[in-house]
Amino acid sequence: MVTATKQRAVGLAAGLAMMAGATTLGWGEAQAQTSVKIGYAISRTGPAAGGAAVTSIPNYELWVKEVNAAGGLKLGDKRVPIEVVQYDDRSSAEEAAKALERLINQDKVDFILPPWGTGLNLAVGPILNKAGYPHLASTAVTDRAPELAKRWPNSFWLLGTSADASKTLVELLVKLRGEGKIGDTVAMVSIADGFGIDLSAAARPALAAAKFKLAYDKTYPVGTQDLGPIVNEVKALNPDTFIAFSYPPDTIAITEQARISGFNPKVYYTGVGTAFPLFKQKFGANAEGVMGIGGWSGDSPAIKDYLARHKASAANGAEPDRWASAVTFASLQMLQQAIERVGKVDRAAVIKDLQTGSFDTVIGKVKFENNMPTNYWWVGQWQDGEFYGVAPSGNAGARQPILPKPAWKTQ
Repeated sequence: MVTATKQRAVGLAAGLAMMAGATTLGWGEAQAQTSVKIGYAISRTGPAAGGAAVTSIPNYELWVKEVNAAGGLKLGDKRVPIEVVQYDDRSSAEEAAKALERLINQDKVDFILPPWGTGLNLAVGPILNKAGYPHLASTAVTDRAPELAKRWPNSFWLLGTSADASKTLVELLVKLRGEGKIGDTVAMVSIADGFGIDLSAAARPALAAAKFKLAYDKTYPVGTQDLGPIVNEVKALNPDTFIAFSYPPDTIAITEQARISGFNPKVYYTGVGTAFPLFKQKFGANAEGVMGIGGWSGDSPAIKDYLARHKASAANGAEPDRWASAVTFASLQMLQQAIERVGKVDRAAVIKDLQTGSFDTVIGKVKFENNMPTNYWWVGQWQDGEFYGVAPSGNAGARQPILPKPAWKTQ
């Protein structure tokens, strides 16, 4: 039994009767439907809670708030409010599975939003596929994405593959080396979880093929508290490039230790969390020049409008992260547009529309190919207080990277 708190958010008319349960509703049933029940299990507690609190939860809440304020989702010739049922998955695959089974079999929700992180999205994938729910995995990076999209045609992998992420990072390093800005030596650390395992596994052959010298290559367990010994070992090697495929708590801890110890390589790249507003708040001017996974077109009018709406809606004016937050909100816009084009709660038809349709979103126009987008940001960098996408360099809004990274300032 899931012991998390259940939240009801109807928006227009609390207490309206719910006609849920059927995968496909006919026209008369669609006319009678009084709300659309949307559920999710998200990490309110545990190691993944920090990422979920920044990237997923505020966007879920903003989307529901805006849709309901506009009258709800349009089904046929009427609008109906969204009703929300949510649980805490406690950052556990087992708890996430239990929560989804409850959402499907007891709460009988119409649609399910994904959990945060690669590992949990992989864990719930089979459940969502078996039950026939659209699965818009907006916070998962895995080399299995193309295979999973075929195995689970209901699933959509919005952050792409580890191989593409590593390939793009290495291509940038090759360019910088060719310009004489860095040398050959690379040090790499990675978290022993799906994200870190996949990305480091893809980076090793990419670095070797580009003839970089991988002087350091170690993993660390999820929940590691003291990362100082790793940073000190890497500092002693004096690499030109440091890569950490890390989760948010580790990204902060590693960077703080690097600052304290004076470890300042020419390229300093950390994983999930670098694009978080907390990173800028924590490190201030020391964020300048730090690279990380992701990015966005920070000067885009659509992104600026999204940023303002997010700040106005979130608790204490919290900002979104500069990568998967916008992708997550875009995935909700896609889901909404697919539901409204179908005009009823028909999950199979919504999946088909997602596979074949074109969608206007905060990150631009999106059309899936083999259940994956065709455009990604893989490397971003803090420049003048904003985390801009720098690679692929051909993306609209790409900035030139600042190299070498400025020296750490005394705080």
